[in-house]
Amino acid sequence: MIAAATPVDLLAAARTEFQQAYGRLGLSPSPTEPPDSQSLRGYVLYPYLQAARLAQALREAGANVPAALDEETAAFIRRHDGQPVTRDLGSSWLAGLAERRQWERLLAFHRRAEDDLALRCHVFTARIETQQTAGLAAEIAQTWLTPRSVPQCEGAFEWLRASGGLDDALVEQRARLALEEGNAGFARQIVRLLPRERAEPLLQWSALLENPKREIDALIASPETAVTTPILLAGWARLARSDRMAAKQRLDALVSARRMDARTASPFVLALALPLAWDRDPDTLGYFARVEDADIDSAAREWYARAALWAGDWKQVARCIAALKDETRRSARWRYWSARAATSEGNDARARTLYESILPDDNYYSAMAAARLSRKATPNAQTLPVDEAQLAKIETMPAFVRARELRLSGLLRDAMTEWRFGQDTLQPNALPQAVHLAAREGWHDQAIATATAARVFNDYALLYPRPYDAPVQSAAKQSGLTTEIIYGVIRQESTYRVDAVSSANARGLMQLQIDTARRTARRFKLPVPSEVVLADPAKNIELGASHLRELLDRFGGQMPIALAGYNAGPNAAQRWIPVAPMDLDVWIENIPYNETRGYVQRILWHSVVFGWLRSGKPQETHEWLTAVKP
Repeated sequence: MIAAATPVDLLAAARTEFQQAYGRLGLSPSPTEPPDSQSLRGYVLYPYLQAARLAQALREAGANVPAALDEETAAFIRRHDGQPVTRDLGSSWLAGLAERRQWERLLAFHRRAEDDLALRCHVFTARIETQQTAGLAAEIAQTWLTPRSVPQCEGAFEWLRASGGLDDALVEQRARLALEEGNAGFARQIVRLLPRERAEPLLQWSALLENPKREIDALIASPETAVTTPILLAGWARLARSDRMAAKQRLDALVSARRMDARTASPFVLALALPLAWDRDPDTLGYFARVEDADIDSAAREWYARAALWAGDWKQVARCIAALKDETRRSARWRYWSARAATSEGNDARARTLYESILPDDNYYSAMAAARLSRKATPNAQTLPVDEAQLAKIETMPAFVRARELRLSGLLRDAMTEWRFGQDTLQPNALPQAVHLAAREGWHDQAIATATAARVFNDYALLYPRPYDAPVQSAAKQSGLTTEIIYGVIRQESTYRVDAVSSANARGLMQLQIDTARRTARRFKLPVPSEVVLADPAKNIELGASHLRELLDRFGGQMPIALAGYNAGPNAAQRWIPVAPMDLDVWIENIPYNETRGYVQRILWHSVVFGWLRSGKPQETHEWLTAVKP
């Protein structure tokens, strides 16, 4: 542990030496390679350098790993057992041991494979090869029950079958799991292991998932063909989601052909009503009305309420809200809509009481409630107290020192892993001080993540920083957007991480895909960027703001639609625009993608907070009461 009085700057020399040595990894070794200094050997990140060197040596050795290198790797993992520095090295080394059939050594470290499915399979193989099979059949059978292919476990599964442990019930159970996940092709492979009479309903299920329209038509044409209700419903739900019009055309024919009464037909009607609600189909309420109450769960009931909002049927809105579970009904969302329903019934006193109750919630709905009350929105800030003694103690804990040094060395993924490792060791009363530590270090995304773990949300000065004021103001001036909206997008998209990369390869602070960034650059006559350029805060903000400006222009200056297009794509947002003017709050509530709906609402709230922090004054949200125009 570094003493509390030791200034972090004293690590600068060792940090520089570490970065230089780490940067030489992968390069051809130099005959004049300097030995590691005493300072570097004592540096808190030296184990990361050792791990990287071992990983490189193992890669270079390929299938011909010297025994001495295996021993050195094993000793390193034992020495740092349970610490993040061994995770990547341990996983790759164990996988290499399996490839080299080093079963005994693999089993000596098998505990490290528990959370890795592929490594767990290698351990099964190792136990089979070394005849350590006591209790193994039950463990393999448990792993067998996964809805996806696990190539590394095929040998273990074959052993289970040969030893009589893989019966038809287990095979059918796995096939059903695959079908429930929609993985029909894989289910077909599994079903081959079953006798014909047991396989037929599963193959029928698979066919209904793969070509629901054809199979539904066949079942309508041949009412005598046997099919279980759950299997038919699974295929019907797939058709309703993939081709709403085809499902509408076939519902009554299916009900008639299969001789369903209203009770039996109810789940099938609900399976169609939900995608129609997502499409804001004018017939949606009629279908929901045919569904039995027992079949409508809370999530479906919320969509029933949204469909009623879209149709302007406030009595039905009120009935849907009244039928929600207590916890859901008491949420800010449904208290807000209860207030609007009360207003429609002329009960202004109840509406006012409900709006008043929402104001302390600090979210999109509280800002909307303020607008309905003709008030300005004021965030209810709460300051997270600082305990300097406890903060200093946390700051010097080894995991947090390593996290800080890794971040300063540009190893951000490892830095976040170390931070979480340290965070998990803190007592609940100490966790909030880690929020202060991350914020003081300018590690804003980690401060927000830690605050979420600590259930700290309303210290806005701490959790809504403005670290990019110069480029944000420049982009605002160029695009005509407010700084509050730009910062709102940054906070929601990346939580200030310049290196953020999404699963869709969106990059940087405002999460731009390279094609989008390049099209935007050409339109606004900006330099065409590379993926590397998108990691530059100024360039990313400039292009992100320009792209949002482009969407705002496309959608007639309607910011919520532009934000929806920024998240879900402009074509999706275009499909969601109503054919006639509609209240903005109703339109936002009916955004069919849960992620996009939350995204729009959060950014609107973020803009309120940023505006309040900048001005120190309550924020006007009355403009949110406007209508969305076609």
